[in-house]
Amino acid sequence: MSDASNYTPPAVWTWNKANGGQFASINRPIAGPTHEKALPVGKHPLQLYSLATPNGVKVTVMLEELLALGHSGAEYDAWLISINEGQQFGSGFVAVNPNSKIPALMDHSGDTPVRVFESGAILLYLAEKFGAFLPTTLPQRAECLSWLFWQMGSAPFLGGGFGHFYAYAPIKIEYAIDRYAMEVKRQLDVLNRRLAESPYLAGDEYTIADIAVWPWYGALVKGQIYGAGEFLQVQDYIHVVRWADQIAQRPAAQRGRKVNRTWGEPSSQLPERHDASDFDKLPT
Repeated sequence: MSDASNYTPPAVWTWNKANGGQFASINRPIAGPTHEKALPVGKHPLQLYSLATPNGVKVTVMLEELLALGHSGAEYDAWLISINEGQQFGSGFVAVNPNSKIPALMDHSGDTPVRVFESGAILLYLAEKFGAFLPTTLPQRAECLSWLFWQMGSAPFLGGGFGHFYAYAPIKIEYAIDRYAMEVKRQLDVLNRRLAESPYLAGDEYTIADIAVWPWYGALVKGQIYGAGEFLQVQDYIHVVRWADQIAQRPAAQRGRKVNRTWGEPSSQLPERHDASDFDKLPT
């Protein structure tokens, strides 16, 4: 690995398989499957293949919220995809998501199975399918979708940018950490200013915009990702903290956060979910 202070890019980039820190074994510059492996299919029409990273939590929170509203058609099987083991490169998973990223959803409720990939697309698909958590009036819908897509465009700077260089990179690069810390703090200020004038991102009602943003920025201001709370002084974003705490009190959000989780307290881990009663089996 080159010293960050004197690295000069070569004329043509080549893949150094040893470079990449703890993710070197699964990061690669090509797409497609690495091995043949069919995906399991459970008893419900909705089949989710995921992991409880922030992007995965979005979808399980959404599904639990739909069930809490009484939408029985939102019952689902959640299958664990261990990304550190490269399970996202199995042929079955790649057939559902050619981008090999979690989460991925298959809907078998109709005559033709429907695949949906990318977390924002899954939230929008489910909101439209069940008519929930998405405003129907045009101005409110536009506000909701604007914040939904804000999250999709902003979170890579938080996760792949700040989170990677602050928490995961094999060397600490001051320029990279400063660059992305500045951007993440700007994003937190964007959210804080919005939530100072509105209880939720799209207005007075809880929507898929909140469900998308909360697992990333709600976790950040509560010190639950990257161990960077003090570094970023997250307590200063008082309106984001208020909003994060408010959503964390929702029973569906509490359940959704546990699904496909394999770390933390045993009571917070439900690696697979196939029935609502599965939560009752967790230790207290």
